[in-house]
Amino acid sequence: MIIIFAITAIVLYFYATFRASQATKNDPQYVLGNKIIGVGALAIICHAITLHKTIVTEHGINLGVFAAASLVGWIVSLLGGLIATRKPIANLAIVVLPATAIILILPIIFSSQNFVPNSIGITFHIGISLVAYSLFALAALQAVFLSFARIRLKNHAPVLGFFPPLAVMEIMLFQITGVAFILLTVGLATGIMYIENISDQNLAHKIIFTAVAWITFATLLIGRHYRNWRGTSAINSIAIGFIMLAFGFFGTKIVLELILQRI
Repeated sequence: MIIIFAITAIVLYFYATFRASQATKNDPQYVLGNKIIGVGALAIICHAITLHKTIVTEHGINLGVFAAASLVGWIVSLLGGLIATRKPIANLAIVVLPATAIILILPIIFSSQNFVPNSIGITFHIGISLVAYSLFALAALQAVFLSFARIRLKNHAPVLGFFPPLAVMEIMLFQITGVAFILLTVGLATGIMYIENISDQNLAHKIIFTAVAWITFATLLIGRHYRNWRGTSAINSIAIGFIMLAFGFFGTKIVLELILQRI
């Protein structure tokens, strides 16, 4: 049954990608219509069922690296879809949905276990942190698109048809980053109470990378507010911050679960 739901989700994700690419090609500022929303919702539901079967276990919540990657992909697709019903970021679906379709099959094929207690406090901390991480992923992808568009304009080359105006892309970039930063701050604040022994919990590298990311995003948002930072500085800051978060979360998990356990 898991395979059936997974395959269904994959097909629907790719179909939604095709429809979104066609729509944004004709209208760069397109917001998702009812047909694509319906297809995307079915994909999200099928994906959620596969996640429930692989993450929720009798031993607790399994957030092994592959399950966590699938969960993040699901959250990114869900949040991106919700935002795209109101804002012109449907072009992100061209990258997000196929990537999610590929990632969702990983925890079914590969085994990786990292159980966390199924308590309300820890679940809230993990949930809010993953939502923040997913929003930063959307912001990072938007930054890549914005950088690509700026380079083409600088070289006097036509910008691809599915890009909305640069000003619109930049506004969306900072709106998503601002919300993600607030959620990341809440996630960090709620996570502090669960730190007992940094060494035994293997949290040192995660804390360092996350702290660097938080400082990077805080500096960017302060600079944006007081000095109107934009362009290359904003794009580089978001890229650096997201890379630090990725190293702190997935980098640490890969080392602990896939490398050290096999030595």
